[in-house]
Amino acid sequence: MGEQPVTQLLSIGWAAQTSAQVGRRTPDRRMIDVIAAIAAGVLITGQTAAGIFEQAQLDGEQSATEISNGDGTAQHIGRETMLGAYSGAPYTYPSPVRIEIPSEQPTDFTIDKVDWFTLPFKSPIYYGARVTQWFTGGIAGGGVDFIHSKALAPLNDEASFSGTLNGEELPARTRIGDIVSKLEFSHGHNMLLLTGFVRLPSIGPRISPYVGLGGGALLPHTEFELAQNPRPRTYEYNYAGPAGQALFGFEFRLSKVSFFLEYKFTFADYEAPLSEEEGSWLPLDLWRQAQRWLAGQQPAGGHITTQVVSHQVVGGLQVRIAPVR
Repeated sequence: MGEQPVTQLLSIGWAAQTSAQVGRRTPDRRMIDVIAAIAAGVLITGQTAAGIFEQAQLDGEQSATEISNGDGTAQHIGRETMLGAYSGAPYTYPSPVRIEIPSEQPTDFTIDKVDWFTLPFKSPIYYGARVTQWFTGGIAGGGVDFIHSKALAPLNDEASFSGTLNGEELPARTRIGDIVSKLEFSHGHNMLLLTGFVRLPSIGPRISPYVGLGGGALLPHTEFELAQNPRPRTYEYNYAGPAGQALFGFEFRLSKVSFFLEYKFTFADYEAPLSEEEGSWLPLDLWRQAQRWLAGQQPAGGHITTQVVSHQVVGGLQVRIAPVR
């Protein structure tokens, strides 16, 4: 049950990484990456859940999950829908950032590395929202998870540079703010993820651990501007690549609500377009981006390429809107 889906997931990840190394992904390639990420999450969680159901049938157990009430009785969990919200704090790894801007005097340089910071409790704060459907038996479920985090470059820090700015070689090391006056995904570092969940056996009265795996789309608010440069800034939402998460948590069930504490590992593969436009609202910005794709237009300001990898600890509340059987 375990080896086959893991091998398939590694194959998908290797293929996506190979395509990134060969060159910039086309819009079609980006969509294939998203589909691959979603397929990987569904594959792992689906096959894991199937194995759990199969083992339960072999053991002659009931299909419904049971949560101990602490008084010798058990609560049977069946099919249910839950709406949740959460907040928390991430730690994001440093990563190299490449900036490519086509022009008569080309700009193509790499910052190695950017030590991203997140300010999770400063507006706009870190938050997440989730809709989960648990299927009959209460063991396996699926849902949509939206994560609003942030990733900001420390402009006052020094970093190593390589490449050219307006056709001129950059110094080997300088302050980030001397080259770029804005480099962040702060409204935010958004991920919309289709996620599968599997409940594990309860470990105490009303306490149920669970795991999850998902993939989907990276939808940041990209904010970028060169220092002392006449080019317009980019300040809009866009689709920037695939994203994924793996998670482990504990659900504390009450009669109509559940509290949960959760650890997430998230991965985002950025190729953010620099449209050099002032955006407004996420759906409108994505529609303008789709129109550019359909017209075969490349972003006027080039691209930012990086990877944002984070550990996140969150806590939240879920409301049950379907009855427990």
